[in-house]
Amino acid sequence: MSMEFGDIAAQAAENGAISAEEILALRQVGWADGQMEPEEAESLFLANDALSDHSPEWCDFFVEALSAFVVNTVEPHGYVDQEMADELVSRIDRDGKVETIAELELLVRVLEKALNAPDSLKAYALQQIEAIVLSSEGATRHGELTADGINATECALLRRVVFASGGDRPAAVSQREAEMLFRIKDATLYETNAPEWRDLFVKGVANYLLGFGGSEPLSRERAAELEKFMSNEAAGIGGFIGRMLTSKPDIDGAFGSLLDLSEAEDALDPAEEAAQLTESEASWLQDMLDTDEELDELEKALIAFIDDETGGQFLPKP
Repeated sequence: MSMEFGDIAAQAAENGAISAEEILALRQVGWADGQMEPEEAESLFLANDALSDHSPEWCDFFVEALSAFVVNTVEPHGYVDQEMADELVSRIDRDGKVETIAELELLVRVLEKALNAPDSLKAYALQQIEAIVLSSEGATRHGELTADGINATECALLRRVVFASGGDRPAAVSQREAEMLFRIKDATLYETNAPEWRDLFVKGVANYLLGFGGSEPLSRERAAELEKFMSNEAAGIGGFIGRMLTSKPDIDGAFGSLLDLSEAEDALDPAEEAAQLTESEASWLQDMLDTDEELDELEKALIAFIDDETGGQFLPKP
């Protein structure tokens, strides 16, 4: 670690503040080539711990530098091994939770950048976001962000983590994640929630049930395609399911190509073929709905989606 880099980081830790000029100096003297030593990474964590104000400039540098360090330090580059994931979690999880928005953004960025990461890292990131929502306290509850329900920042973070390329069922919603969405829905049902939450809950759970029935990891290109769909507020899930159903089953894996449907010679007419729930999927959904005495508005919206996609195959028991 260069003395100048160490001096700047140590001064920031001592003062509890760092200027935009000092952040620029850190970039120039310690990370100009995109490389970082473990001692430099630790000095940034120490500075972040001590700062009383995490400015956008600091958060950008902290996340950019440390995500590159985590993802590209161990060979092969782009893959986060279990040891690196455990070290990252232990460094952040000093008292059982993420303290700063910079650390939370770092977790999310690592999962987005990594070609693959241990499931434990993704699970930890989701647990931290869920804990903040359920407790109404934490890194995303400062400033003007509401202390009730789930806010837009948390919706965006959840969406990014669930569809990140690293970890549990890359770029698709797993059963564990769908159950998390139900828990958050139940806890925030009567709170003031961000408008994005309804879309995330319905599309997220529907994606688990209808979007990708298998467990094969998706390529980064497919992940980008799905993320683009999930981010399009105007898109209905029917369009996505229809595109999936029109692909040849033997093209590019079990789900067919989502990116070049023009080559699917045996394309099905989506109007003639409905998505189907398996018996286990229908049973899981019924169990989730049965936890409440009656259907709430979000559950009704989810059922309407699924009912439309399956041609009325699933109707909850009375």
